[in-house]
Amino acid sequence: MSKRVVTAHVPADLAKRLDGLADRLDRPRGWVVKEALEAYVGLAEERHRETLAALRDVDSGRLVEHAEVESWLAGLGGARRGKRRTKATG
Repeated sequence: MSKRVVTAHVPADLAKRLDGLADRLDRPRGWVVKEALEAYVGLAEERHRETLAALRDVDSGRLVEHAEVESWLAGLGGARRGKRRTKATG
């Protein structure tokens, strides 16, 4: 696997936290940065895929009306209230 050096300017307090994490994990700072970037980029890519899928749903007319969502949400609140228990009632 080929590699590239990437440089980033980060706030001093973040760099200090990074150093502390690397020490606690007994790993090099570069390893921690690589792991963090892989996780962040992976999440960003997944978010992008999900956004594109949602836009395809909109384009195909697969929508839920606002009133339906409000009704569903109101039903959740009612179900929760009915199942609540207090210390006094056990």
